[in-house]
Amino acid sequence: MVSETVTNLKLAIEEYDRDTAEVLAKQAIGEKLDPIKIISELISVISRIGDDFGKGELFLPDLIGAADALQGAMPILEEDIARKGLKREKEGSVVIGTVFGDIHNIGKDMVGTLLTAEGFEVHDLGINVKADVFIKAVEEHNPDILAMSSLLTTTALEQEKVIKELEKSGLRNEIKIIVGGGAITGEFAEKIGADGYEPTANDAVKLAKSLLRNH
Repeated sequence: MVSETVTNLKLAIEEYDRDTAEVLAKQAIGEKLDPIKIISELISVISRIGDDFGKGELFLPDLIGAADALQGAMPILEEDIARKGLKREKEGSVVIGTVFGDIHNIGKDMVGTLLTAEGFEVHDLGINVKADVFIKAVEEHNPDILAMSSLLTTTALEQEKVIKELEKSGLRNEIKIIVGGGAITGEFAEKIGADGYEPTANDAVKLAKSLLRNH
């Protein structure tokens, strides 16, 4: 049975209320509720919102609001997991960033938040990330997946540049690469040698999980 606090926390995510989500996450920890189970409940909410967005029943501001509210609660729950010495089953690790020349972060942030909620270890490089920074991060973190975003057509080819640099350094076959953003299509992703593309944040997470299963 889900506690009243967790029920209200889920409602805060649904209502895009980050401040209330933070307060209720702290309250749940104070009540000594299992943070891993709470995260599982929140994942069900954000996944449904993502699915509704994919079906056209919700819109981008809805997804952004829900992801922001979730991000208010997640660090508090993750901190409690670490403090208690618990371990959440990890799906894998991801290095994510918006390519050089592009300062758009909404899509990237949503994907990163949802990946974290689903149990991925996420290393977010931010925006305007040069190819050599992506390469260094892959070398340092040895991720399962590299995720790159580009909203602009003028910067989309930066994704191809990163992939070519990974090939030169002998790292390409060590990881899966997913790409996304307003400037990207499935055809473009295939052309530059990426392993996959999805147009929405929720589907990007499903793609990441699928690639790991088939790796």
